Amino acid sequence: MLLRSVLPAHHLSDESRSTVNVGIALIATMTALILGLVTASAKGTFDTVNQDVRRISAELLSLDRLLARYGPEAIPVREALRDAVKARIEGIWPPAGSPVAAIDPARSAAAVEKLVATIRSLSPQTDEQRWLQGRAEDIAESLLTSRWVALGDTRGSVPPVLLVIVICWLSITFASFGLFAPSNGTVLTILFLCSMSVAAAVFLILELDDPLTGLVRISPEPLYYAVAHMAR
Repeated sequence: MLLRSVLPAHHLSDESRSTVNVGIALIATMTALILGLVTASAKGTFDTVNQDVRRISAELLSLDRLLARYGPEAIPVREALRDAVKARIEGIWPPAGSPVAAIDPARSAAAVEKLVATIRSLSPQTDEQRWLQGRAEDIAESLLTSRWVALGDTRGSVPPVLLVIVICWLSITFASFGLFAPSNGTVLTILFLCSMSVAAAVFLILELDDPLTGLVRISPEPLYYAVAHMAR
């Protein structure tokens, strides 16, 4: 709007307005396509991590029940497994007001590997115990693999340069609105609300692309359910 006040009159003619509208229509189309792709990518990341959490919760319960069927010798392993999962939940989803603990992949992997070694060190006395030990080792190794996959999925899938380009296109689009719009309260209010709506869409994309933190994040309820039924 400030630029319009200093431009010569022929820059704001009907022919100029028509050309600008055509150009902005092209930019708006490209922006809509890219925003759709970015939103789908971020939602895919969110859904993948959510599925990983549910699968890991089910595998934890299966591992705990296998160890329970193994016998009293596996009780210390079950308790260690429950305590490790509980500590990890409190680190990723801390109580309100507490900071999110930094995830150290090597350290947490070492804890899971130690648990696998403890299961392998059990001394089965019967064929059933040998079978249960083998199944428990397989699930523990699967949990280790799932953990690395989940950590990789939380890295995000939206390239920052893509968001920068989209924001530049949106800025050009809104600049064209102000170039020909009248300067009154109604127009200013509508343009402000439109810009806030678009900003909210970009914010939502960023939130979905980081599923373990922020306002929109994965629910830890499946893991809480698993912990509540472990070592019982």
